Amino acid sequence: MPFQSSELSIRLGVVQYLNTKPLVHAFETGELEHPFELVYDVPSECARKLHGGETDVAIIPAIEIARAPEPYSVVRGVAIGSAGPVNSVFLVLNDRAPGDITSVALDTSSRSSVALTRILLEKRFGVSPQAIDHPPDIDWMLEAADAAVLIGDPALELDRDRYEVLDLGAAWTEWTGLPFVYACWTGRAGTLNADARDLLVAARALGLAQVDAIAADYAAARSFPPEFYAAYLAGSLHFDFGDKEMEGLLRFLSYAAELNLIRAVPPIGFY
Repeated sequence: MPFQSSELSIRLGVVQYLNTKPLVHAFETGELEHPFELVYDVPSECARKLHGGETDVAIIPAIEIARAPEPYSVVRGVAIGSAGPVNSVFLVLNDRAPGDITSVALDTSSRSSVALTRILLEKRFGVSPQAIDHPPDIDWMLEAADAAVLIGDPALELDRDRYEVLDLGAAWTEWTGLPFVYACWTGRAGTLNADARDLLVAARALGLAQVDAIAADYAAARSFPPEFYAAYLAGSLHFDFGDKEMEGLLRFLSYAAELNLIRAVPPIGFY
């Protein structure tokens, strides 16, 4: 039976970057009937709103699962991740090698990538730089620090001829041999019934089959051609959430707990 808005309404927190478009395109176009009210924001705000009860389920930074006010459940089979270079999560280097960094400007719209940066710098490169929270303006960030974390569309469209970057997705996978999970559909236990959960999985499949159309729509208001965005969606991003992704997520959370970025690795339940 199709969903009726009078029967069920679920506030769905959606990251406003291109990397989430394949997960919600079928909802935006009406290709799938759904019970969701889409609420768009940057990753950190998606997490804040979910924690505060302003949304019911959201695509939140993976580290925020460990900062939940109560146990959360996640949707198996759908994530935003990478298994190598991600091309939109960078440590931008200010004429410093990673092992020589003494200060780093952190994108205030990010949560998982900030934690990933701390983990890589401390555990892989052996440095513990001063952290400076900063809005994602790369030139101002590099005036304030030796390096800067930049994520999402600003990172994707960064002039790579002008700036030297360390791709954090590549650095993680080279170091651990595992994929990295940046974000996944997460919410309070019992919020999604089986039908609503399956809609989120179905939307992912439909979105990935329409990457060229998504990229063409996105490019209409941007500075790069559709092929650039399609290559990113189809080649750089990894939308699976299976056993290897779970292993990567748990490894990440264990390192975060070791560095006191979270209290402990939480139990992760599934809808």
